[in-house]
Amino acid sequence: MLLHPPVVHFAIAIPVVASIFGLLYLFKRSEGLSKISARLTVFAAIAVAAAWYTGSKAGPQIYDYLGAAGQHELLEHKELGLYLAIAFGVIALIQFAGCQLKKFPLQALSIVALLGATATVFVQGKDGGEIVYKYGQPFKAPMILESIKEAQASADDEEECDAQVELYSDAVDDALSVSEEVQAIYAEPDEHAEEDDEDEDE
Repeated sequence: MLLHPPVVHFAIAIPVVASIFGLLYLFKRSEGLSKISARLTVFAAIAVAAAWYTGSKAGPQIYDYLGAAGQHELLEHKELGLYLAIAFGVIALIQFAGCQLKKFPLQALSIVALLGATATVFVQGKDGGEIVYKYGQPFKAPMILESIKEAQASADDEEECDAQVELYSDAVDDALSVSEEVQAIYAEPDEHAEEDDEDEDE
């Protein structure tokens, strides 16, 4: 099962909360808000780093199931994720140092940078959504389509009906195999298998 999808929610939510408390600190400049903002920014950096790490592990599992455009988008998504992880780490260090040293300019600088980084997180989230819903469909359509096209091309060269049927049958088997592999990656239940089990119980 991929850990990236659930981790991403934290990588989006925590930076937003950290940004809100950062803005509150800029207006009120209280010591309590300073500490809360600094600690939340550290948690945000951890969440973004975790999202990048889990994404780097998930990427190779889905890469082959994407078309050329999806693969390109996935590589760009991974690269931006690394830049965000580094940026949030630096921002967290600056803000934490500003909090400990009680240097308002340092904290103000880090909070402004945090706002920019948080906005970029939403861009990253949009790109991740496109990989899933625009290019993935859901990570198996390109391979299934390629298998069917190959079967069609080979069947056109065959004169015997039995040979043509066998080629298309092999294509169907390949499509089912791809579907099972994707379901294993996402730990999705096989609805047809569940229906078969229910029929056997009856």
